[in-house]
Amino acid sequence: MTRDERLPRPPTPAGRVLDARLHLLSRQVLDADDMPLTTVDDLELRSTDDGPDRAPAADGGITGARVYTVTALLSGAALATRVLGGRAPASRWLRIDWGRVSDVGTVVRIAGTGDDLDATWTERWVRDRIIRRIPGGDHDPQ
Repeated sequence: MTRDERLPRPPTPAGRVLDARLHLLSRQVLDADDMPLTTVDDLELRSTDDGPDRAPAADGGITGARVYTVTALLSGAALATRVLGGRAPASRWLRIDWGRVSDVGTVVRIAGTGDDLDATWTERWVRDRIIRRIPGGDHDPQ
């Protein structure tokens, strides 16, 4: 193969390219105060509108690869479905919009606090209904 016969380089996608299994799934989600919120169990994806949902090739043609963007992180009823099989209904998933994600590293960080997210409702419920009733449970230890 001569130098002129090399394949063209694939187009560079806009933004950061993430491998879902490597960078997102099963990662812990932290808020701006470094408080753990949940883990990423699934992703909500949207296909881009490049013709028939295909990536544009360098020569102007269409490649066979579909291009997707992440629209939300999903958390919730994944353990039971992994053990027993099937799929949880969409109403059971807790959604964190991708626009709230501020950093993806060893953990996924979101902007703001997690108090306004549905992902922490169980922790808030246990805190307000059970822990607060224990003597001394309504304040930090000294």
